[in-house]
Amino acid sequence: MGELSVEVDPGAVGFDAQRLRRIDTHFARYVDEGLLPGWLVLVSRKGQIAHLATYGQRDIEAGLPVESDTLFRLASMTKPVTSVAAMMLYEQGAFELKDPVSRFIPSFADARVYRSGSAVNVVTDPIVEPVRIWHLLTHMAGLTYGFHYSHVVDSMYRHAGFEWGSPEGLDLAACCDLWADLPLLFQPGAEWNYSVATDVLGRVVEVASGQSLDEFFSEHIFGPLAMTETGFFIDEADTARLAAPYIPAARTQKATRIGDIGGSPTTRPTCLSGGGGLIGSSADYHRFTQMLLRGGELDGARLLGPRTVAYMTRNHLPGDVDLEAIGRPLFAETTFDGVGFGLGFSVVKDPVKNKVLSLPGEFAWGGAFSTVFSVDPAEQITTMFMTQLLPSSTHPIRSQLRVLVNQALVD
Repeated sequence: MGELSVEVDPGAVGFDAQRLRRIDTHFARYVDEGLLPGWLVLVSRKGQIAHLATYGQRDIEAGLPVESDTLFRLASMTKPVTSVAAMMLYEQGAFELKDPVSRFIPSFADARVYRSGSAVNVVTDPIVEPVRIWHLLTHMAGLTYGFHYSHVVDSMYRHAGFEWGSPEGLDLAACCDLWADLPLLFQPGAEWNYSVATDVLGRVVEVASGQSLDEFFSEHIFGPLAMTETGFFIDEADTARLAAPYIPAARTQKATRIGDIGGSPTTRPTCLSGGGGLIGSSADYHRFTQMLLRGGELDGARLLGPRTVAYMTRNHLPGDVDLEAIGRPLFAETTFDGVGFGLGFSVVKDPVKNKVLSLPGEFAWGGAFSTVFSVDPAEQITTMFMTQLLPSSTHPIRSQLRVLVNQALVD
């Protein structure tokens, strides 16, 4: 079982302990006002945990508190894991970033782009260039999500069974073929749109490696990093540790219990979602962030070369623009002004434009249940916030956390 504890006096790594406690005071209000069930927050610097706190309940109805070993649905915090898996294969020569996705998923060779019409009478154009691997890593493939509710193609995804999950009985390969058969929102590489691209990337990992996604994760990422409590499902014995999912009530915004989304957490899913399927502990994901902070290595296990991690966490948006300039103004797990996107992560380009206290080069991502992590290579800081409230756009947790962490840094 993963263990979490404070490892260093905050002052020894440049934090003001009293200022760090502002994090707890601030987010305790969310729980006290009924807006969040409970949370865990972790701040580390130079590889040592300087602040760790929990507050509230992992299960309000059962009266069970959030504890350091609570398990959380990671949702889109799965995406960086899949992106790391893909780049491990890239380092081995399995593909190049410019390779067409159709080399691994032939159905994408026939992809077409939405031009006009309704969901039942759609007009499409042929693709000008193929969907490429880098388009998947950067969400520039033209794919979408059914939960966006802003485009005709989004409704086509929902009609096909893709909103907060996938159609029953379809594995990842079948889902990818369905997505390839639906129109793209735009020509590959022309725009940015948060999407199922990382799920498709997970299928590329499967085909390129000859392993199922869970097997690849287990053998090449979770095993080497000693992430013993992360996977696509959990044992029956661990269900009491799993935080319950909540949504905000329509009028009051109070956290309201919902049922399991995407099937039972104790059953291996038919479709292994590289974009959102993992469940794990904070201790495990902390180890993942430490690997990234250290340039691809942790405790002697090297997953990626340091130059690969540096390359992944550069802004890969064409022309070095931010998401505001090229992204569709839809939901994402980050803000758009002053923020770029790398190979699997958001990347802060211009903190002044972003209007959130931070440094250029900080990379991050979050999940639909309001979880988030960030890595600041310049200051050697990692942060993590774990809770279970869907959707993550409900409260400004991410920007507030960033400010509260950086204001506590005094050296």
